[in-house]
Amino acid sequence: MKILTKLLSITVVSVLMFGCLSTGPVEQKGVEHELTILHTNDYHGHPLAFYDYPAGGQGGLPARATYVNGVLAKNENVLILDAGDINTGRPESNFFKGEPDILGYNYIGVDAMTMGNHEFDYSWDIMQKQIEMSDFPWLSANIKKDGKYLDNVQPYIIKEYDGFKVAILGLTDSRTVDTGNPENISGLEFLDEVEVANELVPMLKKKADIVIALVHMGLYDSNEKGSRRLAANVPGLSMIIDGHSHTMLEEPAMENGVPIVQARHWGLYVGNASIKFKDGVVTSFDWNLDPINVQYREKDADGNSIYKYVGEELAQDQGLLDIIQPYADKVDAVLSEVIGNATDVFLNDDTRRMETALGDIVTDSQIWFLQEMGQDIDFAFQNGGGIRATLGAGEIQKQTIYEVLPFDNSIAKISLKGSDVIALFDKAAQNIGAGSMAQVSKEVRVVFNAEAKTVESLTIGGEAVDPNRVYNIALNSYLASGGDGYSVFKNGTDYYDSSLMQRDAFIDYIIELGGDITPATDGRITIK
Repeated sequence: MKILTKLLSITVVSVLMFGCLSTGPVEQKGVEHELTILHTNDYHGHPLAFYDYPAGGQGGLPARATYVNGVLAKNENVLILDAGDINTGRPESNFFKGEPDILGYNYIGVDAMTMGNHEFDYSWDIMQKQIEMSDFPWLSANIKKDGKYLDNVQPYIIKEYDGFKVAILGLTDSRTVDTGNPENISGLEFLDEVEVANELVPMLKKKADIVIALVHMGLYDSNEKGSRRLAANVPGLSMIIDGHSHTMLEEPAMENGVPIVQARHWGLYVGNASIKFKDGVVTSFDWNLDPINVQYREKDADGNSIYKYVGEELAQDQGLLDIIQPYADKVDAVLSEVIGNATDVFLNDDTRRMETALGDIVTDSQIWFLQEMGQDIDFAFQNGGGIRATLGAGEIQKQTIYEVLPFDNSIAKISLKGSDVIALFDKAAQNIGAGSMAQVSKEVRVVFNAEAKTVESLTIGGEAVDPNRVYNIALNSYLASGGDGYSVFKNGTDYYDSSLMQRDAFIDYIIELGGDITPATDGRITIK
């Protein structure tokens, strides 16, 4: 159920494959209208309040429900949107394939969600079950199979209010062809976002008074990719709500006069936009980022830590908490076992940009596990984006490892010729700052030139890479199938899949180390 009926608002879905249910703009000429838009992105399965450095109790759908309810009570016309990647995060989400998250979104009253690349983390059948469970439409106009839109996925919706209509166009990053789970995207076509938008926006302008692009494309410095490219090349958009790059903004990014917004990630913030328009022309645009129980730490006069809220503390909506909590209780019963202790925090903040202690210990666990299985391994290679959370100081529960490594990827081995290993690191040099950023085991010493996007030096086991030698690599099954654009792994031979989930091997490694683990790096990756 929805937490509050949105007054004077009727959803009218306009789907290309079925024909338009709406005849055209109904805007009252000469009248200025105002629409409040609440938006999130890259939520990644965080249904309940969670620990995010430096404090627990942050985020969570029950607190977000309270926030949304407050906005609905004060505003007449409200639109609630999500820019994709609802899947893959905390174990209470992963264990149940996103069920508590979708129930929470239904409860809050989300109007539409664009598909992100992580909507393909699960099988096609599971995706269809998720869509059927959703009280809101899933959008994507640029993903097709056999020339048709995906089953039960809509290219856009048109939302009707008292006196005006709003079109919401969904677009998914076309690079999902590289970043999506190869098994689950097989046979799908990811069309160019700009080409698709230029086909649809003129038509949508005839059906609605303003057009909003709800996209999962990423916000970057250049207008040659992501949502900036969309804004620079597609006329007629009133705003772009983006996701994928987990960007924290203090104010909207502007491109070609179009405001682009994101709301960081994990439901820690909700973007709140107020857009006013008259006769189809935007007259004002205000936007702010509202925290959902985000906290920071200060020291008192005695040096003790004090945790304070950014903004006001939000109570948890009890009705939604009662729905979601049983999922976490079931997980806790399985994953509450303490397996070790971290003497300090293993931060995940920079795992997409440089060598990190967390990346080091994860990759070292991979090579350790396969060697324990009797495999001859030269080094381990991990995509930084596959590591999803900070490992806090103190006792380590199994559940925490499921947050750090949430994907259902097994540990595998693959063999590459040295020439392909060189090509692998040449590709990695182009990925600094992205989810495909390399993290490597202790056998590797590599120097990347970040500006030139090149490898300046590379040794494995203390020796330069021999182009004619065969190297055995430990990695996750996602990368082994060519995920994150590392198609060079498809050249591999002697593939071996341990069938053990990567996170379970990491748990075993922590237990094997015994006692305390301490964050440290050793110079295996240098970035100039």
